[in-house]
Amino acid sequence: MKTDIHPKWYPEAKVTCACGNSFVVGATFPQLSVGVCSKCHPFYTGQIKYVGTAGTVEKFKLRKEGAAIKKISKTEKRKLKKLRQIAEERERPETLAELRQKVKGKK
Repeated sequence: MKTDIHPKWYPEAKVTCACGNSFVVGATFPQLSVGVCSKCHPFYTGQIKYVGTAGTVEKFKLRKEGAAIKKISKTEKRKLKKLRQIAEERERPETLAELRQKVKGKK
C-alpha cells in the first residue's frame, strides 16, 4: 500500500452557510462555505424560496444553442480533408512551363 497518498483530514472543519449558519464537520478542507444549509433550504424550512443564481437560465439557453450547431464526425472530417487534398493536386501545374507561368502571374 502506498503511503502519503491520502489528503489531510480535518476532524473539526468549520462550514459556513450564506445565511450565516455555521457548524463543524469532518472534511479534507479546514474551512468550507456553502450556499444552502438545512437551516435555510426550502425543503427543510417549508418556505418557497428561489435558491438559484441569476443567469442560470441564460447559460442553459446558450448551451442548448451550442448543441444545436451541427457537429461534423471524424469520418466526415477525413472525407473533407481528402477532397481538399485532391482539389489541391488538380490545381498543381503538370508541366514546368505551366509552373513558370503560374510563378510569373503571382509577381
